[in-house]
Amino acid sequence: MNNPSSTARPQYRIANIALDEDTILWRNADVEQERRVAIFDLIEENTFKPVRSVERGADGPYHLKLSVLDGRLSLLISDQNDEMLETLLIGLARFRRPIREYFAICDSYYQAIRKATPSEIETIDMARRGIHDHAAELLLERLEGKVETDFATARRLFTLICVLHIKG
Repeated sequence: MNNPSSTARPQYRIANIALDEDTILWRNADVEQERRVAIFDLIEENTFKPVRSVERGADGPYHLKLSVLDGRLSLLISDQNDEMLETLLIGLARFRRPIREYFAICDSYYQAIRKATPSEIETIDMARRGIHDHAAELLLERLEGKVETDFATARRLFTLICVLHIKG
């Protein structure tokens, strides 16, 4: 029996996402929660159209595996049958600062949740969102011509990129 909501979804989307567990060296409960939420939200609603694969006739939805190899983000894109469609490699040098800033502000945010006033938490959260938004815009630039996506998807992907960079 077909689920009516699943047929209404666009075909150019991520249906499954995995992170290379060998890349993730360490994570705490807060980071694990961020990862779970980002993956859940991403699967629920995203736009993802790998340009070269689509030009070769590959329809979605897609499976995506993220990893970091030699300082580059690797996006392994497969079809629903796990047949490899393409691998995109994106340099991460321009992301080093936003990732570092995001880690620092998230650490402050997690500490604030436990002991700060609501207005202090809100201030830190606004700064956190600003860094996250800037990084999502940067990711959209880096994906231009390779993957057509939207801001919300880029934001969630940046969260997952950060998870891949945790060193402990």
